[in-house]
Amino acid sequence: MLLPLVALVLMPMANASEPLLELRVGDARLEAEYARTPNERERGLMERTEMHADHGMLFRFDELRRHCLWMKNTPLPLSAAFMDEQGRIVDIIDLQPLDTSIRCSQGPARYALEMNQGWFEAKGVEVGERVLGIPDIPSER
Repeated sequence: MLLPLVALVLMPMANASEPLLELRVGDARLEAEYARTPNERERGLMERTEMHADHGMLFRFDELRRHCLWMKNTPLPLSAAFMDEQGRIVDIIDLQPLDTSIRCSQGPARYALEMNQGWFEAKGVEVGERVLGIPDIPSER
């Protein structure tokens, strides 16, 4: 009976032990946790009360299609960039803390990158730019 409880207690620490991805978009560099599995994506940044300035979370979705996010149990204001299979940004949205409204990408996406709200605007990142360093996507030289 204790094993499921221990797993729940340790679950928030699972991503912390994973190496961070080093990503780049334009001249901006960032580090991101990588949420690949359904459980990691569902957990996302829930319960986080702060995040370093150039730190975020990259989500990889199983299918290329319109994807949606919400902010259940997430007290941080975030911005999210949805990206296609080449890492090209197709949409950027702002997400409000603890908002359970469902917000979807305007077009098909394979990835989403969540950062502190306003990060993309502050770095001059726009729709159409490519995020480099995503695993399984060849980088341009």
